[in-house]
Amino acid sequence: MQHILKGLRVVEGSAFIAAPSGGMTLAQLGADVIRFDQIGGGIDYHRWPVTENGKSLYWHSLNKGKRSIAVNFRNEAGRELIKNLIAAPGEDNGLFVTNFPAKGWLADQTLRAARGDLIYVNLVGDRHGGNALDYTVNSKIGLPFLSGDGESPVNNPFPAWDVLAGQQIAIALLAAERHRRLSGAGQFVQLALADVALATMGHLGYVAEAEINQEARQPMGNHIFGTFGHDFACKDGRRVMIVGVSPNQWNAIINVTNTKPQIISLEEELELDFSKEGDRFIARERLKDLFAPWFADKLYLEVKQGLNMAGVCWGPYQSIEELISNDVDCTEANPLFTRIEQPGIGTYLVPSQAIQFTGLESEPPKPAPLLGQHTDEILTEVLGMSSGQISKLHDENIIAGPQ
Repeated sequence: MQHILKGLRVVEGSAFIAAPSGGMTLAQLGADVIRFDQIGGGIDYHRWPVTENGKSLYWHSLNKGKRSIAVNFRNEAGRELIKNLIAAPGEDNGLFVTNFPAKGWLADQTLRAARGDLIYVNLVGDRHGGNALDYTVNSKIGLPFLSGDGESPVNNPFPAWDVLAGQQIAIALLAAERHRRLSGAGQFVQLALADVALATMGHLGYVAEAEINQEARQPMGNHIFGTFGHDFACKDGRRVMIVGVSPNQWNAIINVTNTKPQIISLEEELELDFSKEGDRFIARERLKDLFAPWFADKLYLEVKQGLNMAGVCWGPYQSIEELISNDVDCTEANPLFTRIEQPGIGTYLVPSQAIQFTGLESEPPKPAPLLGQHTDEILTEVLGMSSGQISKLHDENIIAGPQ
């Protein structure tokens, strides 16, 4: 992690993926992110995958580098503590991100009454205020039909919209914070998970294609829409994916497979120009059949060497287990990763932030906190409470320390 955001203090109330990942991004860039949870943990504290002793690898992975305060916010006194944290004075305070409903004690007008320049980023399901999760959003926008046969939808196991929404949360907070520094004005920023997906569908041309061209995108299988790319089986059964988007990538495929005469012949037969991406896409099945024998005749290691020497853009198909066991990019040889000790879980490989600022030093990522690990520290440091006041809150079960 790097400390380019050192000094910013962000309060986070969150569950599941999008909001915690937004806070984690800010924490890995050096912000002091204080996560508040109900005593005993929130609704995602035990979410799968879990260790054999029930510790959530999911929760701990998404909360790296944050500080934790455990508060009984079903109690009015607990709610007041959290509201005071959110509205704490100081130019680097007053930053709040959450995917909890912005109503009741967390309503914008309630929190803003204590701090007028509050920056409040609130993630909702859809713009109508309804519930939505990544899978229900993805089903709405049509992409699962492109992963299947066009009739039976196939869900994507990767929660793309949650992850993108998390990054949008971080961007929104930083943009609003810059605006506050320039103008002194706070913001209530509302971001809908469904709108993140809908905006992306527009940005990538899916909406324009259906409206202007009057045709919907068709399932592509392992082809790449609008260009050439496909998977191929090697002699030993291993598979690779190759892509020819740029002219150099396309020519590298032709050169390594020694198919230039056949390519010229196919262009003439089909009256196409394969220097154009669209024409390569039109002839995708014929091109796939043309290249397949080169791969089928060679073992994976021979294919790997040939593709690398020719400068082909390619990647191997491998399982997650193979990624962890065999891929040097998923080891400490990659500066992205560090093996850290996570209390209650053990030592394992943890990534830092993929963004690298060359003018700043890097340090290993920090583990996720124990639930309530920083309760007393935060109340003393941020709210200036005395040890006697804090002890009284413990006695009244309004706050808790680490379990």
